[in-house]
Amino acid sequence: MRNIVEKLAVWTGWLGQAALWLSGIGLVLMTAFVFAQVFYRYVLGSSLFWAEPASVILMGWFIFLGAAVGIREGYHLSFDVLLFVLPEKVRLTFFSISDLVVAAFGFGMLKYGWELADKMAATTISGLGVSGAFRFVPVAAGGALLMIFCAERILRRLAGLSTSRFGDDHDAAELEGNAVTGEGN
Repeated sequence: MRNIVEKLAVWTGWLGQAALWLSGIGLVLMTAFVFAQVFYRYVLGSSLFWAEPASVILMGWFIFLGAAVGIREGYHLSFDVLLFVLPEKVRLTFFSISDLVVAAFGFGMLKYGWELADKMAATTISGLGVSGAFRFVPVAAGGALLMIFCAERILRRLAGLSTSRFGDDHDAAELEGNAVTGEGN
């Protein structure tokens, strides 16, 4: 099982990197669109009618994709005071319960985000001329990624591999992960 989970971790690592790159590109594009809109409006006395709706859609993408990657990498805050006094096995069980709750939330995001996208597919976003579904697809995509990354975290624990948590030394965990998977050598 450990070998399968390690192979899965390579795939989800690529998926996480792709989501992070898309989030970063979206953030840069949104910033450029807002800057261009301000320049056009206040310097040129005109307006870019597409800049605001495009920026809002990009913001949805980088927020939901970035949040999912934050789950995978263990960068979200958690309240772990009680867990410090519990035995390791109980602590790992609580971590997995937490991941199950987050995965359930991701399922809700996927289901209802997709339903909203489907209901809005026939509408058009003014200024862009694209389907209204583009407003809600990032919610569904972020939910799907949350479920994948939470499943990976649970499977890693079942296979005896470590998972990152907020406040952990991520550099040490990364080195440990590289030693396990043979990467970085």
